[in-house]
Amino acid sequence: MEVFVAARPQVVPVQAPAGPSGLAGSRPQRGNAALTGALAAVAAGVAGASARRRGTITAAAKCRGARIARKAWRAYRNCHGGEHLSPERKRQLEAICEKIATPGKGITATDEGPGTIGDRFAKVGVENTEEHRRVYRQMLYETPGVNNYLSAAILDPETLHQKDDEGVLFPRALEQRGIICGVKPHLKVYELPGALGDTVMQGLDSLAMRLREYKEAGAKFAKWRSPLQISRYSPTKAAIEANMRDLARFALICQEEGLVPMVEPDIIMKGDHDLETAVAVNVEVQTNLYKAMLEHGVYMEGALLKTNLVNPGLSCDTEYMVEEIAVANLMTLRRVTPVAIKGVNFLSGGQSLEQAAARLNALNKVKQVKGSCPWNLSFSWSWALQAPLLRLCEGKGGKLPLKEMSELYLKELAIASAAAQGKYEERESSLR
Repeated sequence: MEVFVAARPQVVPVQAPAGPSGLAGSRPQRGNAALTGALAAVAAGVAGASARRRGTITAAAKCRGARIARKAWRAYRNCHGGEHLSPERKRQLEAICEKIATPGKGITATDEGPGTIGDRFAKVGVENTEEHRRVYRQMLYETPGVNNYLSAAILDPETLHQKDDEGVLFPRALEQRGIICGVKPHLKVYELPGALGDTVMQGLDSLAMRLREYKEAGAKFAKWRSPLQISRYSPTKAAIEANMRDLARFALICQEEGLVPMVEPDIIMKGDHDLETAVAVNVEVQTNLYKAMLEHGVYMEGALLKTNLVNPGLSCDTEYMVEEIAVANLMTLRRVTPVAIKGVNFLSGGQSLEQAAARLNALNKVKQVKGSCPWNLSFSWSWALQAPLLRLCEGKGGKLPLKEMSELYLKELAIASAAAQGKYEERESSLR
């Protein structure tokens, strides 16, 4: 590609510079506008050199030219996320994304740590032992028929290294059923000083090393959650930017290590905010997320989004119909979500199975009617699926009724799958 720049009376041809790949002119055509800007900045430097010989350029002009060049190169790079990845790596990441985003299938989120699942067990009289956690997770992964509804499962690192009754590691057992194994790599929550309760997740400093371990164990993707809360003073701009930069760095490191990043900005439902406020905050948060991902050079086609449904706060006085909530969610997606993202999996966020299914179902129905929604919209549920299962343990003397649980679990997954296709009819669906 040649750009002609006037550097005195004559016209001087300038060859396109080599990017990080080392090949001049090897960039995709979609970056032409940014490349033109970069070349213009280079040309300004050529003209500036001539001007300096004449002693006519000022220090301010030099600084301005440098700023233009930096901005042009950043814009150029943003058009080509994943430039550091090989074509084969990109194909592998995309293939995993496409399989996870299979229409009608979703994700069972079983990434609660031993402490969290222990609290849930304690409420129904089950002792929190490693064996109880193992057989419970085995039921979630190996109940016959789950592969009809699940494309993926998110595991806690502990579960990643556990085996089923046949001595097969859980990642391998999932793979045998056509279910992709993912892992939760973030560590503990850290409260930002002076940020009025806003938090960030810890664990980025050792992430690459742990991802290599998880990949060796069988994980194909990793999920990082960044929770935020709406209140009178939060989330602060600083907290939004810090969390979204963390998600972008996480995504970049994941792709470098060969795992698909699933980024999870989670606006929790606690609070009294209305639906309009929820839309505004979600748009701001996700705008910052994708901006950070582009600036970090993340390959968007090789990433997935897990996020909250845009909901009013639990203490909101206004009641909204599920159709209103569905329209708000579709509007949010259209405003900010890149079409390169293949799938969006919504968390349940403390909602019951019926609530989460009704809202996901309405969203998919609105999607079908209004169109212009290229993303597969499905579920990645933990509490919505597991709460009814754990209630079966009450009055069982501390035992896990695995047969009853597995039967109920299949009914739940059938409801979730129907909602992911806009085919859920509450009056016709029953967990009994």
